[in-house]
Amino acid sequence: MESAGKYDYVIIGAGTAGCVLANRLTQDPGTSVLLIEAGAKDDYVWIHIPVGYLYCIDNPRTDWLYRTEADAGLNGRSLIYPRGKVLGGSSSINGMIYMRGQAHDYDKWAELTGDASWRWDAVLPIFKKTEDHYNGGDEHHGAGGEWRVEKQRLKWEILDAFRDAAEQVGIPKTDDFNRGDNEGCGYFDVNQKKGIRWNTAKAFLRSVGRRGNLDIMTGCHVKRLRIDSTDQGKTCNGVEFTGGGREWFAESTRETLLCAGAIGSPQILQLSGIGPAALLQQYGIPVVGDTAGVGENLQDHLQIRMAFKVKGAKTLNTMAGNWFGKMKIGMEYAMNRSGPMSMAPSQLGAFTRSDPSQPTPDLQYHVQPLSLEKFGEPLHAFPAFTASVCNLRPTARGHVRIASSDAFAPPRITANYLSTDQDRKVAALSLMLTRNIVAAPALKKYAPEEFKPGIQYRTEEELAYAAGNISTTIFHPVGTCKMGRHDDPLAVVDSQMRVKDVAGLRVVDASVMPTITSGNPNSPTIMIAEKAAQLIRAARV
Repeated sequence: MESAGKYDYVIIGAGTAGCVLANRLTQDPGTSVLLIEAGAKDDYVWIHIPVGYLYCIDNPRTDWLYRTEADAGLNGRSLIYPRGKVLGGSSSINGMIYMRGQAHDYDKWAELTGDASWRWDAVLPIFKKTEDHYNGGDEHHGAGGEWRVEKQRLKWEILDAFRDAAEQVGIPKTDDFNRGDNEGCGYFDVNQKKGIRWNTAKAFLRSVGRRGNLDIMTGCHVKRLRIDSTDQGKTCNGVEFTGGGREWFAESTRETLLCAGAIGSPQILQLSGIGPAALLQQYGIPVVGDTAGVGENLQDHLQIRMAFKVKGAKTLNTMAGNWFGKMKIGMEYAMNRSGPMSMAPSQLGAFTRSDPSQPTPDLQYHVQPLSLEKFGEPLHAFPAFTASVCNLRPTARGHVRIASSDAFAPPRITANYLSTDQDRKVAALSLMLTRNIVAAPALKKYAPEEFKPGIQYRTEEELAYAAGNISTTIFHPVGTCKMGRHDDPLAVVDSQMRVKDVAGLRVVDASVMPTITSGNPNSPTIMIAEKAAQLIRAARV
């Protein structure tokens, strides 16, 4: 095994969190950092063209190609489970939606961890520090940060009509989902710059590429953490990994920072002997720490994809239905960086309550001027739109568990979607609410006709079953190395993201979220990494 060198910090994963940490920690010229990434550089053209997510997801060049286990809640279906395997991680293949979540989310984290520094009013300045908002800075937004936020560069008449219809059933219009209360309906803001995807590699790595205290190694697969045990306790001293056909060891003299995401981080911990003892023993892995929560507490947003045929409306189905239409779309993007090729996967959003008893919105809509049978298949030949709705606070919990001691074998991902009575009830209520919106006067002139799941599903039980047929993940896995109090048996890290009972090791990514945020979790992960960098630098003083 060859030495990759000795560094103050070794960061595993150059994804959303890893890029932020690499930037912030190397601001001190006396600090050395190694950033290890399993994927390649983010030089694939489709990463940067917004609609290119279609070619990045389920593509081995940019995606880990995970799949979930067959799920009873989805009537036996298995889903693709994209995770970015490239510089920028999932920020290079995601939907580009800028979403912080609700104040309630972070106040709940503070309660669960016993640490008031996770409250909304405490993390808002951290969000603002990284942000470069198109409207400039104010009490809610930041200007001059690395994380660019822009308005979308297109409008759709059918989406405007859906927004009007939502207002008619009691969902107010909003122009900003990111003030702590995201109730309302409006167009999403996106992480783009002049119609081009803005990923964390561009935002946080490009500007530091010339720093002599940062080394980046791509195409390197982590096998395990090296953890030494002495009478004084356990300490993580570095990382064993492969790259370029060779075996490497990188030593970390201060800390190893695990930023491999909600799937990769628990897998690496388990391969390193930190996890449920029975699982590790099953695969002959020596138990370093019997930590029951590693890989547990998996939460995700399951979106129920209702689709409606329409008349007299322009949709992407018809615009891209022939070569002439495709050529026009391509020319508009080439000339102005606008139009359908600048589209995030979802353009219009809405946040509302499944029933009035909910203290804050518990539903999120992603509305699109298109329809298709499933991801990767052609658009339908008729004009249509899709109104996807997800439960923001699912009660179901899944898990991520190794299936082998081989570091190259994918873990088993069991999501347990719609496995609780509450989640099934919310799914049925969501479908009923969508039907109410579509039946509102604002959409009447388009004569919307439901064809997914179909009007034959009427009762709550029938609708919950139908949801299992048409639902898919929005790719928001979190929680598998959750923060918690010392007496929480399923907590993996403390409120400063330090792995319990192992010195020199933190987990810094979406896996530390104790509960899922109300919306797309990419920007909250940036906030987590920014906060972690502050904690790490403060610990050195």
